[in-house]
Amino acid sequence: MNKNEKLKQGQRLALIATIITLLLSLLKGVVGYLFHSKILVADAFHSGADTIAIFASAFGLWLASRQKSARFPYGLYKAETIGTLLIGGFIFWAGVELCVDGFGKLTQPTIFFGFPWLPAIVTILSIVVAFFIARKEKVMGEKIQSQSLIANARESFLDIWSSVVVLAGILLSYLRIPYVEALIIMLISLLILKLGAENIWNSLLALMDANLDRELQQNIEQIVRNVYGVKQMLKVNVRQTGPFRMVDVTFTANPSLTLFKAHELADEVERKITSEYDFIESVFIHVEPSKQQLITAIIPVEDISGFQSKVYAHFGRAPFYVILKMENDQVEIEDFYLNEFLDKEKHIGLNVVKVIVNYGLDMLFTARIGEISFHILKDSFIDIYKIEEKNLTVSNVITLYQRNQLARITEPTHTTEEAMVN
Repeated sequence: MNKNEKLKQGQRLALIATIITLLLSLLKGVVGYLFHSKILVADAFHSGADTIAIFASAFGLWLASRQKSARFPYGLYKAETIGTLLIGGFIFWAGVELCVDGFGKLTQPTIFFGFPWLPAIVTILSIVVAFFIARKEKVMGEKIQSQSLIANARESFLDIWSSVVVLAGILLSYLRIPYVEALIIMLISLLILKLGAENIWNSLLALMDANLDRELQQNIEQIVRNVYGVKQMLKVNVRQTGPFRMVDVTFTANPSLTLFKAHELADEVERKITSEYDFIESVFIHVEPSKQQLITAIIPVEDISGFQSKVYAHFGRAPFYVILKMENDQVEIEDFYLNEFLDKEKHIGLNVVKVIVNYGLDMLFTARIGEISFHILKDSFIDIYKIEEKNLTVSNVITLYQRNQLARITEPTHTTEEAMVN
């Protein structure tokens, strides 16, 4: 299911909830008027405010589902956030209204001269309807990441408690105990005021592109760090745009990457992120050349004699490999790797490559390399430098590299068939 279909699902639910809430509001108003129940009439106004809020959510989701255009290239997703802002305003207003009504009940109690069967039944019906609407809105809101539907769900759950208070108030008025009713109404109104203020504040933060999801930011940072070829994670910014998120990612990569390879790496990062989170609308990626000073290099050698180890001319058939850590002019040997694939008849280099790429290499120094190994190493963003086929030591290679006297190998030195013959 694509994003627009999800938005339309939320829109349909919001419209159905609007109609049901409107009918319930009218029923409360009529019954409250006929039975002189001021608290039920006040609750009808409260439901009326909910009706406008839910309709605002439906309208916002409708706008958000519209196709992108030249004038709105990023879509109208923020319309849903504006709807949430309006909902917060209506909730806050309803809280003020309920608080004022509760205060008025301290001096103007409602007294019933017969048991208020119909007002009580209407209030119970309101509780049941609010419960089912709240559940549907919550499930759908979380499914499509709609902040306005989630806000409506919270308000609907509060409506349940408001209706319970209304029912208690009606019964307490019948028992001529009005002050408890007033105090409970005022307490519930404070909760509604808090919810309204939170929705207003969060909507304003979203409209100002504040980062409201630190956990998502940290998860994306970890995803990017785990992509092979990413040298350093610089920053991740997350913006909320209606029910979706827009992500900006900046990381560093090997400075020698071609434009094509850098674009390929960026595509891989984007694919990893969007496959993990379907509510991310877009990922903007900026790749910067790495300025890291620490470099990991590998050299094929024929013996283990430290920096005096003799370089082996053929990459795949070398008995050993020395792994170096180089930082500015400081070089140290990190490890030696034994070539355990020499007894195989073919694809020795391929097997070696599969092992050494796990070292997080930056470069390889070699005289000869086959096409399979070459392409795998280049795809792994590893630079390959050419050294002469003569009696060089590891120390000699390091000196040549530091003096910029080694050129990069841009294509295999021999084919797979030649490697098998040799």
